[in-house]
Amino acid sequence: MQQIIEFAGNHTMLVAAFVVVLGMLIGSEISRLTRGFDDISPADATRLMNHETAILVDIRTAAENREGHIINSKHIPTTELQSRMSELDRHKHDHVIAYCRSGNRSVAACKILKKQGFEHVYNLGGGIMAWETANLPTTKS
Repeated sequence: MQQIIEFAGNHTMLVAAFVVVLGMLIGSEISRLTRGFDDISPADATRLMNHETAILVDIRTAAENREGHIINSKHIPTTELQSRMSELDRHKHDHVIAYCRSGNRSVAACKILKKQGFEHVYNLGGGIMAWETANLPTTKS
């Protein structure tokens, strides 16, 4: 114990950085566990689409959507999600999978969907980039 105290006294900046990083990791994990939805892989999303009633929601911009999107996905940009929520209301009891380019922006959409009462909300981890990496089909129509 004495060595730990001596080390901390001699390396205060290192110990402070460690405490900050540890706090950020713990906070991130708590946030992930309490957010009410999970990240799923493209394979898991495909399973849901094939075996359950699932809808994909593309929350990217119109320009990004024109570059290619997942077949049969519904395009509702994040900025329009609140105002166009009525288009998704009939899917409140279905599995709803939100995706963006990399899986980061769609987290915000998932939070909105959960607040609006959607029961089974998922974020496509890695977004359409992961989908394409898995060699799954997209369309430009």
